[in-house]
Amino acid sequence: QLVESGGGLVQSGGSLRLSCATSGFTLSDYALSWFRQAPGKEREEVSCAYGDSTTYGDSVRGRFTISVDYAERGVHLQMNNLKPEDTAVYYCAADPSPCGSSWYIKGVGRSWGQGTQVTVSS
Repeated sequence: QLVESGGGLVQSGGSLRLSCATSGFTLSDYALSWFRQAPGKEREEVSCAYGDSTTYGDSVRGRFTISVDYAERGVHLQMNNLKPEDTAVYYCAADPSPCGSSWYIKGVGRSWGQGTQVTVSS
């Protein structure tokens, strides 16, 4: 199970920290990621973490940081210097395949959280 929290309304240039509480699976066996979906757009990958490896989308690299707290079973996304184009519903996901692998790209076995809204005002 994946449960997101931390979304909200923030001004452009501000920061938010999203959290995803996880349960029911072995955290270290899964790729843990954040996706987002803006109105009228397809869902896109924001960031992924698997072991010591992390990846970021081009639009957020240098501004967002993903982290995994294995003790607390939490996946976090620190978002700095937010822009209006970051406005979206953000989803936490868990995949049994490594970030960027063919099965990961296809979303085979992926589990989703319910999403949390992030709104950035200009």
